[in-house]
Amino acid sequence: MTEALNPSVYTYEVSPVFLLVEEAVLKKMIEFIGWKEGDGIFNPGGSVSNMYAMNLARYKYCPDIKEKGLSGLPRLILFTSAECHYSMKKAASFLGIGTENVCFVETDGRGKMIPEELERQVWQAKKEGAAPFLVCATSGTTVLGAFDPLDEIADVCERHGLWLHVDASWGGSALMSRKHRKLLHGIHRADSVAWNPHKMLMAGIQCCAFLVKDKSDLLKKCYSAKASYLFQQDKFYDVSYDTGDKSIQCSRRPDAFKFWMTWKALGTLGLEEKVNRALALSRYLVEEIKKREGFKLLMEPEYANVCFWYIPPSLREMEEGPEFWAKLHLVAPAIKERMVKKGSLMLGYQPHRGKVNFFRQVLISPQVRREDMDFLLDEIDLLGRDM
Repeated sequence: MTEALNPSVYTYEVSPVFLLVEEAVLKKMIEFIGWKEGDGIFNPGGSVSNMYAMNLARYKYCPDIKEKGLSGLPRLILFTSAECHYSMKKAASFLGIGTENVCFVETDGRGKMIPEELERQVWQAKKEGAAPFLVCATSGTTVLGAFDPLDEIADVCERHGLWLHVDASWGGSALMSRKHRKLLHGIHRADSVAWNPHKMLMAGIQCCAFLVKDKSDLLKKCYSAKASYLFQQDKFYDVSYDTGDKSIQCSRRPDAFKFWMTWKALGTLGLEEKVNRALALSRYLVEEIKKREGFKLLMEPEYANVCFWYIPPSLREMEEGPEFWAKLHLVAPAIKERMVKKGSLMLGYQPHRGKVNFFRQVLISPQVRREDMDFLLDEIDLLGRDM
């Protein structure tokens, strides 16, 4: 429908229905975060949402930057988890903050940011004469699916007057589930949130929202260029509907429509069932891994990221020393090559923070069944048992 209509969402007069749809969807998403009011915009991806947040937090810290640029600023420092998405480094580079001014806060054994370590690094930055302005917490890290402790991080941000952004691009959809929304406990205390319905809720790519608690037109103040040929202030309708002036884009796709239509079709309970089903299936896979010889979990997952090793028969009696891990590191790439050439599976693997190559199965699709999970493990064993 959107391809046929080919709208560009920047002013109400050229895209009235899609602007109202976006407003309605943002309002409901804000409600699920737990804010009484807020603002937001759909944009081309979680990476862009994180860049929006970084720039907005900087503008709030120093509004003069919009006109005067970087030259008069102190050394700005931001803090994020060592498990954060790589877009944080990209955004710091793109915005002229510099990747050396991104402080990566250590995580615990489950991949969650350690609030005490965050506090220590904030004090250290201040002691060095730098200017901390932003903390980015992650709800649903890319590899392990970890959720940072938002309440404790929010306490640190309040003590130091820092903007709290939550990158919930992956984990935000757990808010739709009454059973699992506790994973994001404390998210209502964030100043901004990135949430991608095109992930867990399977809206068509791309479908990404950047949400802001502020309702004082901070987005518009930060990004407006007041183009007089589009955003005239003497139109006959309420010009707050001309949302293009709070976007870094001009032409913009009606991405909110995809989520709106899905939500209308399935209802809130239908979306909740998507989340619950994916996490129930993840739990089934975890229990199967525990039962089977030669399979070993990295850790108990709390979301849909199931990370595990396959240990072939030749290594099962070997002591877990340097030689064992060096040999195990070669197993996942070899099995992946075999499954791709055979055409049976496409399963990702990677090393991660000192851990050798392991498989990572992320479960989302409602079309996946328990039988598929059984096949996954059977096929890995079939392809790796002679190694």
